[in-house]
Amino acid sequence: MGRVFDARQERFGGYLEDYEADDRFLHWPGKTVTEADDHLFCMLTMATSPIHIDRAYAASTIFGRNVVVGTYIYSLLLGMSVPDISGRALANLGTSDLRHLKPVFHGDTLYGESEILAARPSASRPGEGVLSVKTEGFNQDRKLVCAFQRAVLLPMRAGKES
Repeated sequence: MGRVFDARQERFGGYLEDYEADDRFLHWPGKTVTEADDHLFCMLTMATSPIHIDRAYAASTIFGRNVVVGTYIYSLLLGMSVPDISGRALANLGTSDLRHLKPVFHGDTLYGESEILAARPSASRPGEGVLSVKTEGFNQDRKLVCAFQRAVLLPMRAGKES
């Protein structure tokens, strides 16, 4: 296992050289998802499926209650990772393998963790590099609810060339 970083350390993103494969970041603090958070996100993004915003309808589903919209969970986990992973990003290059593994409900608390998969200098952009990361989200019971991978373009320290 690589190094473990706790978000309570003073840092806001890093340069490419600050990351090594297998480093793990424990994003802090967690976030308790409220009904207001979920409904506002749904209204702002027009993701107005009744399973997310209609309590009476949701009560008739297999879940028996509203399920938090998955795009909010992804966005929240991505945001939690910014101070540790992409605070200095020049660009977010892409997201892959996004999976919603368990439902999240109003009142659940979400915690995020990220693992560095690879860090490599860019072949086409001197002084910059690509960081590949896997991020996972867990609820308060440590159940994995969401996972995804992403690639971030980061600067290298001054004077470093690929």
